[in-house]
Amino acid sequence: MRKTLLAAAGVLSAAALVLAGCSSDSGNGDGTPTVVTSTNVWGAVASAVAGDKATVASVYTSTEGDPHEFEPSAADTATIADADILVMNGGHYDAYMEQAAKSSGATVVDAYALTRSDDHDAHDHDADGQSADDHADHADHDHGDENEHVFYDLPVVAEVADKVADALAEQDPENAGTYRANAETFTTGIDELRAEVASIRKAHDGTKVAQTEPLAGYLLTEAGLIDAAPAGFTQAVEEGQSPSAADRAAMQDLLASRGAAVLIYNVQAVDPVTQAMLDVAKSAKVPVVEFTETLPDGVTDYLVWQRAQIDALATALDAEKG
Repeated sequence: MRKTLLAAAGVLSAAALVLAGCSSDSGNGDGTPTVVTSTNVWGAVASAVAGDKATVASVYTSTEGDPHEFEPSAADTATIADADILVMNGGHYDAYMEQAAKSSGATVVDAYALTRSDDHDAHDHDADGQSADDHADHADHDHGDENEHVFYDLPVVAEVADKVADALAEQDPENAGTYRANAETFTTGIDELRAEVASIRKAHDGTKVAQTEPLAGYLLTEAGLIDAAPAGFTQAVEEGQSPSAADRAAMQDLLASRGAAVLIYNVQAVDPVTQAMLDVAKSAKVPVVEFTETLPDGVTDYLVWQRAQIDALATALDAEKG
């Protein structure tokens, strides 16, 4: 997983989080539950569930930079320590939150851990009354051992919403019905997104695409798309390293020969190598779809964010096929 070499540099921050978690009282003092999330993506999910009945704060909200590399400030540490509920990505994506959770008295929702849960594939939300498997078979959804970008795994996101609702209901029984109703509304929106992804699969199943790193792997798998980018290339970008000359050449050849129908470009993990591949794609007239790891400026709704990206992907694929 990317940037694990930064773990040593984060020791002091992790220690500060542990101390803060041991010494601070949670909550905001007025009895309203406080949810703290690692990024504004998970903050948007939590906010959809919380509505106006709970407070939600996100630690990383920047539209630039790489959330993998983030180190919390003292103020961030205090915010995390005050949480009644912590929502983290997990999988070492937000290691500082994982460290804080070890000593926190807060209820912890770990999205990555849900991909390993026994009941994950039984998650059964659907907007039209069918099972989720009728829209897109998630039983064969390959989560992989290394991909921590679970905010692109739509069934997991729905599960996180349910877990947040349960945690809020426990903290605030008086508003339990509101939290669970909000979660149901949100997961209905997820079902609608999955229906759009199923439409992509129906039209483009088996189509080869390329990513600069395995950001949207879960979504692509559900859409029946194949990431044809060299594994060595995407892994190196994921780790913040420079791909080998052979992997760079293979990626360049893939794009130059139009062996990929679309290039999915993570605009928050840009370096000279990814920029060079972007230039190759544009020169070869391979459609480029920009994906992000946090919410874009002006967007506060998870469903709006993902719908825009899914629509952009569908449009690019349809144009290429046409």
